Parts: sequence; C-alpha cells; structure tokens
Amino acid sequence: MNGLSEAAWLWLAKAAGAVAGSAISLAYILPSGRREAAVRFAVGVACGFVFGGTAGLKIAEELGIAGNLAPGEMVLMGSAAASLCAWSAIGFVTRLLADGGRIQRGRKGTQ
Repeated sequence: MNGLSEAAWLWLAKAAGAVAGSAISLAYILPSGRREAAVRFAVGVACGFVFGGTAGLKIAEELGIAGNLAPGEMVLMGSAAASLCAWSAIGFVTRLLADGGRIQRGRKGTQ
C-alpha cells in the first residue's frame, strides 16, 4: 500500500497521540502565559513519546481490550493519555514547590 514500515507507523501514532494529548491539556485548563503553555506542551509531548507504548498496553489490559486493538491503536491511545496526564503532574509539582514543600490538608492554613 505504501512504503512505511510498521515501526514508522508506530512512531507516527506516538507523535499524533502525544501532540493531541498536549493540545487537549492546554485547552482543558488554559495556561497563564506563553511560557507555561510552551512548557506544558513540551513536557506533554515528551511524556507521550516516552510512556506511550507502556501506558497504552496498561490501559488496554485494564479495559480487557488488548486483543482487539492493533499496536498502532494502543500506542496512539497510550501516548494521548500519558501526554494528557503530564500537565497534572506539572501542576502538582509547581504547587508543591510554591508552598515550600508543604502539602496542606483539611481546612485552609492547617497542616
């Protein structure tokens, strides 16, 4: 059909999933500035590439659909999920560092 190998299709699926997950994360909660948007997008894409295959396999196994998906579909799903979740981790770490390492529980001002 075309000259792309299966490995090339998997890389394209990873890239598409990572970019889609990052774009959705930026639209879900708007960043406060260009710098934050760029950092969140870059981290989302990187996490999508790095964790895409593993996340896709885990999600498919948990849902019981691993046997019904092609490898490209699993990688696309995992890359988008990993990329989408990356901004949550960034927000948590940012808030933790902004609070000086304290995690507040219960009522405001109590530890």
